[in-house]
Amino acid sequence: MAVGVLAVLLAAATMVSAGIIIGDSLNDEPVATETVPTPIADRPVSSGDDTSSSILPADPVGPLTGEESDEPVADVADAVSPSVVLIRTSDGQGSGIVWDAEEGYILTNDHVTGDASAVVVQFGDGNRISGTVIGGDSARDIAVVQVDPTEADLVQAVFAPTETVQVGQLAVAIGSPFGLDQSVTAGIVSAVNRINNFGGSDPTNPVDVEMIQTDAPINPGNSGGALADRDGRVIGMNTQIRTAGNDDIGNIGIGFAVPSDTIVLIAQRIVDGESLDLAHLGVSGATPTDGTVGALVQSVVSDAPADNAGLQAGDLIVSLGGELISSMAELSAEVKLFRPGDLVQVELLRDGERLETTVTLGSN
Repeated sequence: MAVGVLAVLLAAATMVSAGIIIGDSLNDEPVATETVPTPIADRPVSSGDDTSSSILPADPVGPLTGEESDEPVADVADAVSPSVVLIRTSDGQGSGIVWDAEEGYILTNDHVTGDASAVVVQFGDGNRISGTVIGGDSARDIAVVQVDPTEADLVQAVFAPTETVQVGQLAVAIGSPFGLDQSVTAGIVSAVNRINNFGGSDPTNPVDVEMIQTDAPINPGNSGGALADRDGRVIGMNTQIRTAGNDDIGNIGIGFAVPSDTIVLIAQRIVDGESLDLAHLGVSGATPTDGTVGALVQSVVSDAPADNAGLQAGDLIVSLGGELISSMAELSAEVKLFRPGDLVQVELLRDGERLETTVTLGSN
């Protein structure tokens, strides 16, 4: 009997060695392939979205800048490991990344913190301090923990823009699989902007999320840990794995990380106390099967934002907010990165004619 494929969150439970299954058994088809980079930092957002403090440098600043190394993974581990922590709750444990050393902000997955309001943060030197959960976003599976910066030597990570990530590049995963803190594994980036239809921390309400796929070995407990490039910059947060069988949830070489741009965008909203509501366009459709690039609208909800902006069944959406749309799944993921009330430009093809319209997104 064929074994189904399961999507597994990577937090390790205290009483069991398995991760948490977040979806029913799937068939053996891969997650929909999307390869067109869509860096969030460049997307038009409402004036309330300030990405100036997102710590996303344009140029490499990591340990290998300027010279090649005989041990690139070791150099990356040396640079990034001080910024990766182990996070414990009463229910289990995961990993975290120091985002803002001055304020004591540490990023992790929402499924790591769960319902906890307080956690224990353990650093690479063994120092353990308490942390407060500032907030979490279940849709993108991102949470922010704050510690007293005077109680630990916080080393702030450097985050690379998602637009710099390339398929085939070195990917180094650092975290605490099964509680083994400061574990380092390496592989490559297998895909960029892979649409994961089972994103988010709520298995009963999965969300389409753009992710980085990697074959760097990651396992339960790696959740919230860093996926870094050869320059020692964080390109993503390890979040999920695909695994075969109900009882076998170990690594099989297919892991997913939330991209750095998404991490920083959502984390900033959390610490600023901004809305985490998902935006709504109001269309349903499919990805063309004839090789055409875009999202084919099959129906428009009456009085929804798309309807009010003049979208019609039969339209092929090819761009949202200036970013190329390759499929319906990508359109869904892109819309959810905006917030209700945001104005976005939609470019579409209708009867061979290229048209543009502005949509005021609604609430999902």
